[in-house]
Amino acid sequence: MRIIRLKEVINSTGLARSTIYKYISEGAFPKPIPLGDRSVGWLESEIHNWILARVAERDMQGAVVA
Repeated sequence: MRIIRLKEVINSTGLARSTIYKYISEGAFPKPIPLGDRSVGWLESEIHNWILARVAERDMQGAVVA
């Protein structure tokens, strides 16, 4: 299990910081884990699974259209 910081989440997803926090507030993105007073991180596996879910959504939409 590995905890990654915001910069790596941004690099992994291609999303902007504001979009990540918008998705979190909508319940559409993994919630961060508090690491300290002003520090948070995310489980790398949760971010990876979120990305895989987006790929699966894309593939399902492609299968319906094709």
